[in-house]
Amino acid sequence: MKQSQVVSDVIRAAVELFALKGYANTSVQDIVSAAGVTKGAMYHYFESKDDLLFGIYDRVLSLQQAHLDAIIAEGGEVDDVLRAVCVDVLETSIEFIAEGTVFFRSMDMLSEQRRKEVVRRRRTYNDEFADLVRRGQREGLFREDIPVAVLIAHFFSDVHYLSYWYSEEKPADRTLAAVQITDLFMSSLRRSDVQHFSSTDDASLASHQAR
Repeated sequence: MKQSQVVSDVIRAAVELFALKGYANTSVQDIVSAAGVTKGAMYHYFESKDDLLFGIYDRVLSLQQAHLDAIIAEGGEVDDVLRAVCVDVLETSIEFIAEGTVFFRSMDMLSEQRRKEVVRRRRTYNDEFADLVRRGQREGLFREDIPVAVLIAHFFSDVHYLSYWYSEEKPADRTLAAVQITDLFMSSLRRSDVQHFSSTDDASLASHQAR
């Protein structure tokens, strides 16, 4: 078996079982049986159930961080860069909505070391996101009457609430929801006394989707 097959099969089985039975009530044997692999194969990639729970969210964290870094590296007007980042984090959160839901329900069961690692990784992402908001403020585009921390919390509360209402009926729904939520956030972020001109259009969204 290729590494990607083992890891994907084990994570898929773990997500399904953790959602169905709960983290505490799911055994390693349950996971390997559902994944169709041996315990030895699982332990080759995951040292423990704790390691596996972290691995479920690590995939999402790593993907979103890589996309964030790539979008920022492309450069452009801060309004367009931040908008692309928002669409991306929403789309990837929807794509991995089951993994995110399972992880946040069980995060308190992680070892202290793993919890600290998650907090550190999320803070790194948050700091880069906040830097974009501050850049927009310096350029006179984004409002300054509300603290940056509150502006960011406003956006990510929508991200974290996705699992409570989102239901995908067709592939296009993912991008549509991501764009609509992003547009609402960007509208609330921009200064009302500054006329906005964005280079973001259907072509740039298509480029983002192809990333």
